Amino acid sequence: MEKVGIFYGSSTGNTESVANEIQKILGDDIAQLIEVSDANASDLEKFSNLILGSSTWGIGEMQDDFDVFLPQIEDANLEGKKVAIFGCGDQDTYADSFVDAIGIIYETIENKNCDLIGKISTDGYNFDISKAEKDNQLVGLAIDEENQSDLTNERIKNWVDQLKQEFN
Repeated sequence: MEKVGIFYGSSTGNTESVANEIQKILGDDIAQLIEVSDANASDLEKFSNLILGSSTWGIGEMQDDFDVFLPQIEDANLEGKKVAIFGCGDQDTYADSFVDAIGIIYETIENKNCDLIGKISTDGYNFDISKAEKDNQLVGLAIDEENQSDLTNERIKNWVDQLKQEFN
């Protein structure tokens, strides 16, 4: 598998923990962690495989660092790259905007001639509306540390196993 760039923004550490676990499963030799506060468009372009991660804050808002990073994604040439998205959110308190950040990232890159991978079933989640839901699937991995932390490790492992197949 070609190198994977894991670009993430984290305020409380949950998204960073998920990014670290993804890197651990993929292997340090394959996956490189990059905080978006230290990254730009050219950093994205160095990788054939990308994983982008952000938490959702308030009512459907991006994590601050990732919000600032979105124009870099817009400016980057992602043609031919494989891109997966993950994010953290709270499906109980914010059932009408659960992991909207994943959906915002998806909308930013869906027309950039890249291959969007890593979609998952909505089974096991309990929310009303999400920008991350398209055709009864989530466009990326959704993690809810507030209400379903007991499912986090299994969800990450299953998703990374799926990505290993889709990155090849």
